[in-house]
Amino acid sequence: MAEASAAGAGTTWEGLRYPFSAVVGQDRLKLALILSAISPGIGGVLIRGEKGTAKSTIVRGLAPLLGGDSRVVDLPIGATEDRVIGSLDLTRVLRDGQAHFTPGLLARADGGVLYIDEVNLLSDHLVDVLLDAAASGRVTVERDGVSHTQAAAFVLVGTMNPEEGELRPQLLDRFGLVVDVAGARDVDERVQIVTSRLAFDADPVGFCADYAAAEDDLATRIAAAREAVGSVVVPVRELRRIAGICAQLDVDGLRGDIVVARTAAAHAAWRGAAEIDADDVRVAVELALPHRRRRNPFDESSMTEEQLDEALEAGEEAAGPEPDPERPDQDGPDQDGPDDEGPSDGGPDDDGPDDDGPDSDPPGGGGAPTGPNFGSGAGGVSRIRTFRAAGIGDGEVGRRSRARSHRGMTARAVDFG
Repeated sequence: MAEASAAGAGTTWEGLRYPFSAVVGQDRLKLALILSAISPGIGGVLIRGEKGTAKSTIVRGLAPLLGGDSRVVDLPIGATEDRVIGSLDLTRVLRDGQAHFTPGLLARADGGVLYIDEVNLLSDHLVDVLLDAAASGRVTVERDGVSHTQAAAFVLVGTMNPEEGELRPQLLDRFGLVVDVAGARDVDERVQIVTSRLAFDADPVGFCADYAAAEDDLATRIAAAREAVGSVVVPVRELRRIAGICAQLDVDGLRGDIVVARTAAAHAAWRGAAEIDADDVRVAVELALPHRRRRNPFDESSMTEEQLDEALEAGEEAAGPEPDPERPDQDGPDQDGPDDEGPSDGGPDDDGPDDDGPDSDPPGGGGAPTGPNFGSGAGGVSRIRTFRAAGIGDGEVGRRSRARSHRGMTARAVDFG
Protein backbone atom coordinates (compact mmCIF):
# COMPACT_ATOMS: atom_id res chain seq x y z
CA MET A 1 0.00 0.00 0.00
CA ALA A 2 1.14 3.49 -0.71
CA GLU A 3 1.69 6.03 2.01
CA ALA A 4 0.81 9.37 0.48
CA SER A 5 2.14 12.68 1.68
CA ALA A 6 1.56 16.21 0.44
CA ALA A 7 0.94 16.13 -3.30
CA GLY A 8 2.08 12.50 -3.38
CA ALA A 9 5.69 13.63 -3.12
CA GLY A 10 6.67 11.22 -0.36
CA THR A 11 4.99 8.06 -1.73
CA THR A 12 6.59 4.75 -0.75
CA TRP A 13 5.94 1.18 -1.85
CA GLU A 14 6.62 -1.60 0.69
CA GLY A 15 9.34 0.39 2.40
CA LEU A 16 10.96 1.62 -0.82
CA ARG A 17 11.57 5.35 -0.83
CA TYR A 18 12.30 7.53 -3.79
CA PRO A 19 16.12 7.67 -3.93
CA PHE A 20 17.73 10.84 -2.67
CA SER A 21 20.15 10.88 -5.60
CA ALA A 22 17.33 10.52 -8.11
CA VAL A 23 15.72 13.85 -7.26
CA VAL A 24 16.19 16.28 -10.15
CA GLY A 25 17.42 19.73 -9.15
CA GLN A 26 17.08 21.20 -5.63
CA ASP A 27 20.84 20.92 -5.18
CA ARG A 28 20.88 23.63 -2.53
CA LEU A 29 18.33 21.79 -0.38
CA LYS A 30 20.13 18.48 -0.76
CA LEU A 31 23.42 20.08 0.28
CA ALA A 32 21.83 21.65 3.38
CA LEU A 33 20.43 18.29 4.49
CA ILE A 34 23.75 16.56 3.89
CA LEU A 35 25.64 19.17 5.92
CA SER A 36 23.16 18.80 8.79
CA ALA A 37 23.65 15.04 8.68
CA ILE A 38 27.44 15.44 8.76
CA SER A 39 27.30 17.82 11.74
CA PRO A 40 24.02 17.49 13.71
CA GLY A 41 25.15 20.37 15.91
CA ILE A 42 24.25 22.71 13.06
CA GLY A 43 20.64 22.47 14.18
CA GLY A 44 18.67 21.08 11.26
CA VAL A 45 17.03 22.63 8.22
CA LEU A 46 13.91 24.70 7.60
CA ILE A 47 12.56 24.39 4.05
CA ARG A 48 10.37 27.23 2.85
CA GLY A 49 8.53 27.10 -0.44
CA GLU A 50 5.50 26.15 -2.45
CA LYS A 51 3.91 22.73 -2.47
CA GLY A 52 4.93 20.02 -4.91
CA THR A 53 8.66 20.85 -4.93
CA ALA A 54 9.89 17.44 -3.63
CA LYS A 55 10.50 18.72 -0.09
CA SER A 56 9.11 15.61 1.59
CA THR A 57 10.66 13.26 -0.95
CA ILE A 58 14.15 14.64 -0.35
CA VAL A 59 13.83 14.60 3.44
CA ARG A 60 12.57 11.02 3.57
CA GLY A 61 15.21 9.90 1.12
CA LEU A 62 17.94 11.14 3.47
CA ALA A 63 17.44 8.50 6.19
CA PRO A 64 18.82 5.50 4.25
CA LEU A 65 22.02 7.46 3.63
CA LEU A 66 22.74 7.97 7.33
CA GLY A 67 23.44 4.31 8.08
CA GLY A 68 22.79 2.41 11.28
CA ASP A 69 19.26 2.63 12.65
CA SER A 70 18.70 6.23 11.55
CA ARG A 71 15.16 6.99 10.56
CA VAL A 72 12.81 9.81 9.69
CA VAL A 73 10.03 10.28 12.24
CA ASP A 74 7.02 12.34 11.19
CA LEU A 75 5.46 14.68 13.74
CA PRO A 76 1.89 15.47 12.64
CA ILE A 77 0.78 19.01 13.37
CA GLY A 78 -2.38 17.66 15.01
CA ALA A 79 -0.61 15.27 17.38
CA THR A 80 -1.44 15.35 21.07
CA GLU A 81 1.17 16.24 23.67
CA ASP A 82 1.16 12.67 25.06
CA ARG A 83 1.86 11.30 21.59
CA VAL A 84 4.78 13.70 21.16
CA ILE A 85 6.57 13.46 24.52
CA GLY A 86 5.29 10.04 25.68
CA SER A 87 2.91 8.86 28.37
CA LEU A 88 2.33 6.31 31.09
CA ASP A 89 0.94 2.94 30.02
CA LEU A 90 -2.27 2.96 32.04
CA THR A 91 -3.07 -0.64 31.12
CA ARG A 92 0.08 -1.91 32.79
CA VAL A 93 -0.41 0.43 35.72
CA LEU A 94 -3.88 -0.95 36.40
CA ARG A 95 -2.99 -4.55 35.64
CA ASP A 96 0.46 -4.90 37.23
CA GLY A 97 0.60 -1.89 39.51
CA GLN A 98 3.83 -0.75 37.83
CA ALA A 99 4.49 2.62 36.23
CA HIS A 100 5.59 1.94 32.66
CA PHE A 101 6.49 4.74 30.27
CA THR A 102 5.61 4.62 26.57
CA PRO A 103 8.08 6.70 24.51
CA GLY A 104 6.73 9.44 22.28
CA LEU A 105 7.72 10.66 18.85
CA LEU A 106 10.59 12.80 20.18
CA ALA A 107 12.24 9.80 21.83
CA ARG A 108 11.71 7.68 18.70
CA ALA A 109 13.53 10.31 16.66
CA ASP A 110 16.65 10.10 18.85
CA GLY A 111 19.67 9.69 16.57
CA GLY A 112 17.60 10.28 13.45
CA VAL A 113 15.54 12.97 11.75
CA LEU A 114 12.40 14.56 13.16
CA TYR A 115 10.35 15.80 10.22
CA ILE A 116 7.51 18.29 10.65
CA ASP A 117 5.48 19.12 7.58
CA GLU A 118 3.80 22.55 7.76
CA VAL A 119 5.79 23.34 10.88
CA ASN A 120 4.44 26.90 10.94
CA LEU A 121 0.98 25.48 11.70
CA LEU A 122 2.17 23.52 14.74
CA SER A 123 0.21 24.20 17.94
CA ASP A 124 1.85 26.52 20.44
CA HIS A 125 1.98 23.91 23.22
CA LEU A 126 3.80 21.50 20.90
CA VAL A 127 6.21 24.24 19.86
CA ASP A 128 7.10 24.74 23.52
CA VAL A 129 7.76 21.03 23.97
CA LEU A 130 9.81 20.94 20.78
CA LEU A 131 11.91 23.92 21.89
CA ASP A 132 12.74 22.24 25.19
CA ALA A 133 13.78 19.01 23.47
CA ALA A 134 15.82 20.77 20.79
CA ALA A 135 17.69 22.82 23.40
CA SER A 136 18.43 20.01 25.87
CA GLY A 137 18.65 16.93 23.65
CA ARG A 138 16.26 15.04 25.90
CA VAL A 139 12.59 14.92 26.81
CA THR A 140 11.35 14.84 30.41
CA VAL A 141 7.87 13.87 31.54
CA GLU A 142 6.63 14.79 35.01
CA ARG A 143 3.21 13.28 35.55
CA ASP A 144 1.21 11.54 38.29
CA GLY A 145 4.17 11.35 40.62
CA VAL A 146 6.38 9.79 37.96
CA SER A 147 9.44 11.47 36.47
CA HIS A 148 10.94 10.01 33.31
CA THR A 149 13.69 11.31 31.02
CA GLN A 150 14.71 9.97 27.63
CA ALA A 151 17.31 11.03 25.07
CA ALA A 152 15.90 13.02 22.15
CA ALA A 153 18.84 14.24 20.07
CA PHE A 154 17.66 14.58 16.49
CA VAL A 155 18.15 16.55 13.31
CA LEU A 156 15.14 18.85 13.09
CA VAL A 157 13.75 19.30 9.59
CA GLY A 158 10.62 21.32 8.89
CA THR A 159 8.77 22.47 5.81
CA MET A 160 6.43 25.42 5.46
CA ASN A 161 4.64 27.57 2.94
CA PRO A 162 5.27 31.24 3.91
CA GLU A 163 1.90 32.18 2.43
CA GLU A 164 0.22 30.22 5.24
CA GLY A 165 1.84 32.17 8.06
CA GLU A 166 5.20 32.85 9.64
CA LEU A 167 7.07 30.72 12.12
CA ARG A 168 7.45 31.73 15.76
CA PRO A 169 10.80 33.51 16.20
CA GLN A 170 11.84 31.18 19.02
CA LEU A 171 11.40 28.11 16.82
CA LEU A 172 12.86 29.79 13.74
CA ASP A 173 16.06 30.45 15.68
CA ARG A 174 16.40 26.72 16.45
CA PHE A 175 16.78 25.85 12.77
CA GLY A 176 20.44 26.08 11.85
CA LEU A 177 19.92 26.38 8.09
CA VAL A 178 17.10 27.74 5.94
CA VAL A 179 16.51 26.97 2.27
CA ASP A 180 13.94 28.63 0.02
CA VAL A 181 12.76 26.30 -2.74
CA ALA A 182 10.66 26.86 -5.84
CA GLY A 183 9.32 24.71 -8.64
CA ALA A 184 11.38 24.31 -11.78
CA ARG A 185 10.61 26.81 -14.54
CA ASP A 186 12.69 25.12 -17.24
CA VAL A 187 10.57 22.93 -19.54
CA ASP A 188 13.22 20.23 -20.00
CA GLU A 189 13.80 19.98 -16.26
CA ARG A 190 10.08 19.66 -15.57
CA VAL A 191 9.81 16.89 -18.17
CA GLN A 192 12.75 15.07 -16.57
CA ILE A 193 11.12 15.30 -13.13
CA VAL A 194 7.81 13.90 -14.35
CA THR A 195 9.53 11.14 -16.35
CA SER A 196 11.53 10.01 -13.32
CA ARG A 197 8.47 10.01 -11.10
CA LEU A 198 6.44 7.94 -13.54
CA ALA A 199 9.30 5.46 -13.85
CA PHE A 200 9.41 5.05 -10.07
CA ASP A 201 5.64 4.59 -9.87
CA ALA A 202 5.73 1.92 -12.61
CA ASP A 203 8.61 -0.13 -11.18
CA PRO A 204 9.86 1.09 -7.79
CA VAL A 205 12.15 -1.91 -7.26
CA GLY A 206 13.87 -1.55 -10.62
CA PHE A 207 14.07 2.23 -10.29
CA CYS A 208 15.75 2.01 -6.88
CA ALA A 209 18.14 -0.65 -8.20
CA ASP A 210 19.24 1.72 -10.95
CA TYR A 211 20.26 4.28 -8.33
CA ALA A 212 21.71 1.83 -5.80
CA ALA A 213 25.32 2.60 -6.74
CA ALA A 214 24.77 6.35 -6.49
CA GLU A 215 23.06 5.93 -3.10
CA ASP A 216 25.93 3.79 -1.80
CA ASP A 217 28.44 6.40 -2.94
CA LEU A 218 26.53 9.17 -1.16
CA ALA A 219 26.25 7.12 2.02
CA THR A 220 29.99 6.40 1.98
CA ARG A 221 30.86 10.07 1.47
CA ILE A 222 28.56 11.18 4.28
CA ALA A 223 30.01 8.58 6.66
CA ALA A 224 33.55 9.66 5.82
CA ALA A 225 32.70 13.32 6.29
CA ARG A 226 31.06 12.61 9.65
CA GLU A 227 34.27 10.93 10.79
CA ALA A 228 36.46 13.78 9.55
CA VAL A 229 34.46 16.85 10.55
CA GLY A 230 35.77 16.82 14.10
CA SER A 231 39.35 17.26 12.89
CA VAL A 232 38.68 20.05 10.36
CA VAL A 233 40.80 23.10 11.23
CA VAL A 234 39.00 26.44 11.62
CA PRO A 235 41.72 29.14 11.38
CA VAL A 236 41.44 32.34 13.36
CA ARG A 237 41.50 34.26 10.09
CA GLU A 238 38.28 32.53 8.97
CA LEU A 239 36.69 33.10 12.37
CA ARG A 240 37.42 36.79 11.92
CA ARG A 241 35.83 36.61 8.47
CA ILE A 242 32.71 35.01 9.96
CA ALA A 243 32.53 37.61 12.74
CA GLY A 244 32.87 40.46 10.23
CA ILE A 245 30.08 39.04 8.08
CA CYS A 246 27.72 38.56 11.03
CA ALA A 247 28.43 42.08 12.25
CA GLN A 248 27.75 43.52 8.79
CA LEU A 249 24.42 41.67 8.58
CA ASP A 250 23.47 42.81 12.11
CA VAL A 251 22.96 39.24 13.31
CA ASP A 252 21.56 39.00 16.83
CA GLY A 253 23.69 37.19 19.37
CA LEU A 254 26.51 34.77 18.61
CA ARG A 255 24.53 31.69 17.62
CA GLY A 256 24.83 32.73 13.98
CA ASP A 257 28.63 32.85 14.21
CA ILE A 258 28.71 29.38 15.75
CA VAL A 259 26.33 27.87 13.19
CA VAL A 260 28.28 29.38 10.29
CA ALA A 261 31.54 27.97 11.67
CA ARG A 262 30.02 24.50 12.12
CA THR A 263 28.45 24.57 8.65
CA ALA A 264 31.71 25.70 7.04
CA ALA A 265 33.56 22.86 8.79
CA ALA A 266 30.95 20.36 7.58
CA HIS A 267 31.26 21.68 4.02
CA ALA A 268 35.05 21.37 4.18
CA ALA A 269 34.71 17.78 5.41
CA TRP A 270 32.17 17.05 2.65
CA ARG A 271 34.64 18.13 -0.04
CA GLY A 272 37.50 16.29 1.68
CA ALA A 273 39.48 19.31 2.89
CA ALA A 274 41.35 19.49 6.19
CA GLU A 275 40.77 23.23 6.72
CA ILE A 276 37.95 25.63 5.94
CA ASP A 277 38.47 28.47 3.48
CA ALA A 278 36.54 31.48 2.19
CA ASP A 279 34.41 29.33 -0.16
CA ASP A 280 33.23 27.16 2.73
CA VAL A 281 32.31 30.29 4.68
CA ARG A 282 30.36 31.69 1.72
CA VAL A 283 28.27 28.52 1.41
CA ALA A 284 27.63 28.53 5.15
CA VAL A 285 26.60 32.19 5.16
CA GLU A 286 24.10 31.65 2.34
CA LEU A 287 22.44 28.83 4.29
CA ALA A 288 22.74 29.92 7.92
CA LEU A 289 22.22 33.69 8.06
CA PRO A 290 19.25 34.83 5.93
CA HIS A 291 16.76 34.11 8.73
CA ARG A 292 19.02 35.51 11.47
CA ARG A 293 19.37 39.06 10.14
CA ARG A 294 17.68 41.80 12.08
CA ARG A 295 15.00 43.16 9.77
CA ASN A 296 11.79 45.15 9.74
CA PRO A 297 8.46 43.28 9.82
CA PHE A 298 7.74 43.78 6.12
CA ASP A 299 11.27 43.12 4.84
CA GLU A 300 12.03 40.02 2.80
CA SER A 301 13.29 37.13 4.89
CA SER A 302 15.76 36.10 2.21
CA MET A 303 19.08 37.80 1.51
CA THR A 304 19.80 39.59 -1.77
CA GLU A 305 22.99 39.16 -3.74
CA GLU A 306 23.92 42.77 -2.98
CA GLN A 307 23.56 42.20 0.76
CA LEU A 308 25.59 39.01 0.51
CA ASP A 309 28.37 40.72 -1.45
CA GLU A 310 28.56 43.59 1.05
CA ALA A 311 28.75 41.12 3.93
CA LEU A 312 31.49 39.11 2.23
CA GLU A 313 33.49 42.29 1.62
CA ALA A 314 33.18 43.18 5.31
CA GLY A 315 34.30 39.68 6.18
CA GLU A 316 37.32 39.94 3.89
CA GLU A 317 38.35 43.19 5.54
CA ALA A 318 37.95 41.69 9.02
CA ALA A 319 39.94 38.59 8.04
CA GLY A 320 42.97 40.67 7.06
CA PRO A 321 45.58 39.95 4.39
CA GLU A 322 46.65 36.47 3.40
CA PRO A 323 49.58 35.18 5.49
CA ASP A 324 52.92 35.45 3.71
CA PRO A 325 54.82 32.12 3.93
CA GLU A 326 58.12 33.99 3.48
CA ARG A 327 57.50 36.03 6.64
CA PRO A 328 57.33 33.56 9.52
CA ASP A 329 57.36 36.42 12.03
CA GLN A 330 53.86 37.48 11.05
CA ASP A 331 51.58 37.17 14.03
CA GLY A 332 48.07 37.92 12.82
CA PRO A 333 45.89 40.32 10.88
CA ASP A 334 47.24 43.34 12.79
CA GLN A 335 50.69 42.99 11.25
CA ASP A 336 50.23 46.05 9.07
CA GLY A 337 48.93 48.27 11.87
CA PRO A 338 50.36 51.62 12.94
CA ASP A 339 53.21 49.99 14.88
CA ASP A 340 54.77 48.62 11.67
CA GLU A 341 56.85 51.74 11.09
CA GLY A 342 58.73 51.67 14.35
CA PRO A 343 60.80 49.31 16.43
CA SER A 344 59.14 47.04 18.91
CA ASP A 345 58.49 48.28 22.40
CA GLY A 346 61.26 48.18 24.93
CA GLY A 347 64.23 48.81 22.60
CA PRO A 348 66.55 51.83 22.43
CA ASP A 349 64.99 55.03 21.10
CA ASP A 350 61.56 53.45 21.47
CA ASP A 351 58.97 56.19 21.92
CA GLY A 352 61.60 58.61 23.25
CA PRO A 353 62.37 62.17 22.12
CA ASP A 354 65.27 63.03 19.85
CA ASP A 355 68.61 61.68 21.12
CA ASP A 356 70.34 64.99 20.47
CA GLY A 357 68.35 66.74 23.20
CA PRO A 358 69.42 67.00 26.83
CA ASP A 359 68.60 64.38 29.36
CA SER A 360 65.18 64.98 30.79
CA ASP A 361 64.99 62.50 33.63
CA PRO A 362 62.50 63.46 36.32
CA PRO A 363 63.87 64.62 39.64
CA GLY A 364 65.08 61.78 41.77
CA GLY A 365 66.32 59.73 38.82
CA GLY A 366 63.17 57.61 38.56
CA GLY A 367 62.93 54.96 35.88
CA ALA A 368 60.86 55.03 32.75
CA PRO A 369 57.08 54.95 33.18
CA THR A 370 55.42 51.57 32.77
CA GLY A 371 51.89 52.52 31.80
CA PRO A 372 49.92 54.97 29.68
CA ASN A 373 49.22 57.26 32.64
CA PHE A 374 52.33 59.40 33.10
CA GLY A 375 50.97 61.63 35.90
CA SER A 376 53.20 61.83 38.96
CA GLY A 377 50.55 62.25 41.58
CA ALA A 378 49.19 65.57 42.82
CA GLY A 379 49.24 67.51 39.61
CA GLY A 380 52.90 66.78 38.80
CA VAL A 381 53.93 65.68 35.33
CA SER A 382 56.79 63.29 34.64
CA ARG A 383 58.68 63.46 31.38
CA ILE A 384 59.79 60.44 29.42
CA ARG A 385 63.30 59.30 30.12
CA THR A 386 65.69 59.39 27.19
CA PHE A 387 67.50 56.23 26.15
CA ARG A 388 70.70 56.48 24.13
CA ALA A 389 72.17 53.93 21.76
CA ALA A 390 75.94 54.06 21.47
CA GLY A 391 77.36 53.74 17.96
CA ILE A 392 75.69 52.51 14.79
CA GLY A 393 74.21 49.04 14.76
CA ASP A 394 73.86 46.51 11.96
CA GLY A 395 70.07 46.15 12.16
CA GLU A 396 67.95 46.83 9.09
CA VAL A 397 65.36 49.58 9.16
CA GLY A 398 61.96 47.99 9.65
CA ARG A 399 59.28 46.77 11.96
CA ARG A 400 61.39 44.72 14.36
CA SER A 401 64.69 46.61 14.22
CA ARG A 402 65.95 47.65 17.65
CA ALA A 403 69.13 49.35 16.42
CA ARG A 404 70.17 52.39 14.42
CA SER A 405 71.45 51.78 10.92
CA HIS A 406 73.56 53.74 8.45
CA ARG A 407 70.32 55.10 7.00
CA GLY A 408 69.32 56.73 10.25
CA MET A 409 66.99 55.98 13.09
CA THR A 410 63.48 54.61 12.69
CA ALA A 411 60.89 56.73 14.49
CA ARG A 412 57.16 56.78 14.77
CA ALA A 413 54.45 58.94 16.26
CA VAL A 414 52.97 57.78 19.53
CA ASP A 415 49.73 58.97 21.07
CA PHE A 416 50.11 59.07 24.84
CA GLY A 417 46.53 60.13 25.35
